[in-house]
Amino acid sequence: MVQTPVKPITLEEFLKLPETKPACEFIDGEIVQKPVPQGKHSTVQLDLGSAINLALKPQKIARAYSELRCNFGDRSIIPDISVFTWERIPRDNDGKVSNLFESVPNWVIEILSPDQNQTKVIRNILYCLAHGTEMGWLLDPDEELVFVYFSDRTIAMFENKSDRLPVPSFASSFQLTVGELFSWLED
Repeated sequence: MVQTPVKPITLEEFLKLPETKPACEFIDGEIVQKPVPQGKHSTVQLDLGSAINLALKPQKIARAYSELRCNFGDRSIIPDISVFTWERIPRDNDGKVSNLFESVPNWVIEILSPDQNQTKVIRNILYCLAHGTEMGWLLDPDEELVFVYFSDRTIAMFENKSDRLPVPSFASSFQLTVGELFSWLED
């Protein structure tokens, strides 16, 4: 659902509004409600985020976050998975992870939901890339394929079970094939 405010509002004004369920994003001056994740989406999201954290978090390389609000540029978006390198994770004065993430993720991962507008999701990925994200993934669980968006805006599609998915340079210790990714739907 898209809500165009009667009077244009700023990102700062949007961030003062109460949170909604499902969450809303602020994109190009519009308030856009995210779809409620369904079974395939939720399964892949949780398992992928856990696998990334298992590979990268113990060595303090990076950390994956699920449904994290990221505010940067003139947008407030909530990617399905946002991966931040360790040194870019915002911290409070006591060293704990901050509640506010006012920067672009290093790696953004979106998972297509049934009836979700693919164009809007791609626009968010491209917006992230334009603001410094190293790589974006768009997963389609129904088609069992992954579009990878590189920082130079090159796009590649991976659909063979044996295809090893490219990852950002900081995540080289994380390896995953298309088959492994979508096998989580069978577990």
